[in-house]
Amino acid sequence: MRSLQDLGAVREALARAQREAAEAARVAAEEAARLDRERRQFELAVGAVKPTKAAPRVDLRPEPPPAHPRQKELDEARALAEAMSDEVDIESLLLTDDGLGFRRPGVSMDVLGHLRRGKWSIQDQLDLHGMRRDEAREAVGAFIRSAEQRGLRCLRVIHGKGNGSPGREPVLKSKVHKWLAQRLEVIAFAQAAGPQGGAGALIVLLAA
Repeated sequence: MRSLQDLGAVREALARAQREAAEAARVAAEEAARLDRERRQFELAVGAVKPTKAAPRVDLRPEPPPAHPRQKELDEARALAEAMSDEVDIESLLLTDDGLGFRRPGVSMDVLGHLRRGKWSIQDQLDLHGMRRDEAREAVGAFIRSAEQRGLRCLRVIHGKGNGSPGREPVLKSKVHKWLAQRLEVIAFAQAAGPQGGAGALIVLLAA
């Protein structure tokens, strides 16, 4: 829970920094417009002036304001907000008896039921078979980000059943649970129904 709270704080800091950057840009634009008005009023008052050959024309427009110094902070905050840890504890957030369902506060338990029974059409899927842990983590993050940008809501992530793993335990299954729970775009996920992949896949719901 602490990790999710930290991510929420980062998102708030990012939003605050973006608002400050927008305000600084607005003030700079207003100052540039004011100086331009004063220049035009001066030209109207004194009439057209023909410069001498030795005197170059003077540009009274102000130089563009320097790049906002908070851009690096924005980039770093965005990267932190998208980071996914293998160590975060989400057991208290797995809200079904078998520990195979997750939902954000305020999301109905009916949503998990619909996900598990395959009531919603899957709009895209990611197959993690053959990927190492770091590759899979990066792929999950990119997949969720891309789906959100495309306006998709119902996804399938195939992590496998572990038939070829030592002890026949799925290597990525618990990792995928943790990664998805840390993505703020994800509001719920549940183990897929049999026809949709069963124990080898999760059905994921993104925020609208």
